[in-house]
Amino acid sequence: MKKVILSLAVVLALGFSVVSCKETTKEKAEDAIESAADDVKDAASEAGDAIEDAADKAEASMKEAGDAAAEKMDEAGNAIDEAAQDVQDAANDAVNDVKDAANGAVQDAKDAANDATDAAAKSTNDAVNKAKESVKIK
Repeated sequence: MKKVILSLAVVLALGFSVVSCKETTKEKAEDAIESAADDVKDAASEAGDAIEDAADKAEASMKEAGDAAAEKMDEAGNAIDEAAQDVQDAANDAVNDVKDAANGAVQDAKDAANDATDAAAKSTNDAVNKAKESVKIK
């Protein structure tokens, strides 16, 4: 009978140890699952924060890029305006140079005509005087 009682005691002890281990393992598993769930929550929250930060940085970068592009467009517009003014000034200078050259040519032609007229008049006067002298001499 001692063997039967000892056997029962061993079986009961083994049964309790297995059952209590199962509960401990079950509790450990639940704790691990809860811990993993908390870790996933924390990681998701951190990922969300990182995404928000990245979106804010991207928004700021795009605003800066837009501002820089607007500034460059203004600079390009000013350069085009200056170039157009330079072309207009050069065209006006060319027109004035042509006018001055034309006026100079007209004045030169007038001077040449006056010189030719004066020379013809002198030549005519000289011829008349010569003819007078020749008539007087004879």
